[in-house]
Amino acid sequence: MQKNKRKHSLKYWIYFITGLELIAISINFFYAPINIAAGDSTGIAILVDAVWGVNRSVTVLIVNILMLILATIFLGKQTLKKVAIGSLLLPILMEINPSFKLTNNDLLAVIYGGVIMGVGISLLYRIDSSSGGTTIPPLILKKYFYIDPATSLLIIDMVIIVLNIFVDGMEAFLLATLSQILTTITMRYTETGFDKKYQLQIMSNEKITKIQEMLQEDYDGLTVYNVVGGYSEQHKQQLLIVVDTNEYGALIAKIRDIDDDAFIVTEDVAKVHGGRWYGKNH
Repeated sequence: MQKNKRKHSLKYWIYFITGLELIAISINFFYAPINIAAGDSTGIAILVDAVWGVNRSVTVLIVNILMLILATIFLGKQTLKKVAIGSLLLPILMEINPSFKLTNNDLLAVIYGGVIMGVGISLLYRIDSSSGGTTIPPLILKKYFYIDPATSLLIIDMVIIVLNIFVDGMEAFLLATLSQILTTITMRYTETGFDKKYQLQIMSNEKITKIQEMLQEDYDGLTVYNVVGGYSEQHKQQLLIVVDTNEYGALIAKIRDIDDDAFIVTEDVAKVHGGRWYGKNH
């Protein structure tokens, strides 16, 4: 039991340190050298450095300490424990890592910076941790005013992103916005994986049996539901199947060949666990 606990602890710290290091790398190598502030306390630090020349890691430390004080007052010890180490360690990593331009192309810089930032934040989220900073005020707003933290965090980040206009012009604002979008997309795919699938719900008034036979012959994982029509109140069957994205077009064509009026609802599936999701002929 103790051995398993140690293993879990080691995995936690690997994710934690790697996530913070990736955030520090995205700032020092991509955002800061071109003065692009894409949100959070690190974005504030980049703007302060560009205007007054204050060391970025010092600004991040000051902002994070202020946020920790707010967390102590309004959120309690449990939240403080979750964000304290990351809040204090991130500025240290920013300070000890070198900082220079890896590319003279600003667009490439925000693309790589946004992707690396997204992966770093996702690793922290995976272990229910955080680098602190501007993630604290949304938690306070949620606790006392029931405001969705994702919405309030987006507003805070957008305020920081808009400030790019006054520091480095409209192009900096557009690059920062692009970076934020890339970070969000990367976080989504890091969390759910790249192996996307489609879930299809299929109904047919007259040819459901033929469609079912086709699916049983060519695919695995078919499920049949007994349903009742909302208007007709007639008992019908609905077919449910999950397929790889590269099989989707061919499957739709096969269904349409059998019944051009078949009712099909398609949903994206992020994760499928267990079972076989390949055709018998593969």
